[in-house]
Amino acid sequence: MLSIKQAAALLRSGDLVAFPTETVYGLGANALDAAAVAKIYQLKGRPASSPLIVHVSSIEMAKTLVAEWPPRAEALARRYWPGPLTLVLPKTPAIPDIVSAGLPTVGIRVPNHPVALELIAEAGVPLAAPSANKFTGLSPTTADHVRRAFGDAVPVLDGGPCQVGIESTVVSVEGPEIRLLRSGMIGFPDIERAVAIPGSPHPAPGMHARHYSPRTPLTLSEAPDPRGAYVWIARPAQAARVVHMPAAAAAYAALLYGVLHELDAEGWPSITVEPPPDTIEWTAVLDRLHRAANQ
Repeated sequence: MLSIKQAAALLRSGDLVAFPTETVYGLGANALDAAAVAKIYQLKGRPASSPLIVHVSSIEMAKTLVAEWPPRAEALARRYWPGPLTLVLPKTPAIPDIVSAGLPTVGIRVPNHPVALELIAEAGVPLAAPSANKFTGLSPTTADHVRRAFGDAVPVLDGGPCQVGIESTVVSVEGPEIRLLRSGMIGFPDIERAVAIPGSPHPAPGMHARHYSPRTPLTLSEAPDPRGAYVWIARPAQAARVVHMPAAAAAYAALLYGVLHELDAEGWPSITVEPPPDTIEWTAVLDRLHRAANQ
């Protein structure tokens, strides 16, 4: 089994390591090493227009990587770090352009997972780390999910199942307003106003119309269950497999990718999802479902 010391040594030498966070497993490289980061894009099949989030172990480490640290960034970091919130700020020259897709900003967060924090501290470098999956595929929430995606191509540091289960909220702290770039389990009211930002290159990861998708075709039902039993249905010709999902948004999110991985592995011809209600607490889950269903 890969140890944290071994994983840290691999990262310092320019290799990739998959590691756990509270959101999903990340495919990590030394964020200060452009050649190492290029391996992430190559292995994932990720377009150069999609920037990477940099994971750090402390607010102090984050400050060394950004050109500005406004009071709003300090307040958000103090409140939510470690945790599933990514702050997008102007970067210093220490961050290679390949990390930020050529943009002058970089997304940074402190993950809330003891293995991730120990790994970053042991490596002594910030880690650029998108989800450890093939581009637009299902994000991994266990080490086994990573191995299914990449086999032996990348070593995996096993930290057990992810507790949050979907990617972090991403907000821009550049300029006069805080802007929401990607929804997550930290909701709108807690981070002031939300503005969806399109564009190319994308200002944040996970903004492609089709993203987080299983291999199995997925569609959203137009008739949600009025009883609040949010149900997944996989239908072959003569049978159906029904998976009852939790009625609470946080619990649903924690299981979301795991259930899709499970159904994907079972080889069903299609998956139908009865979506949860279109309310603010379900924003992040609905975002992932709509992107997964986009063909």
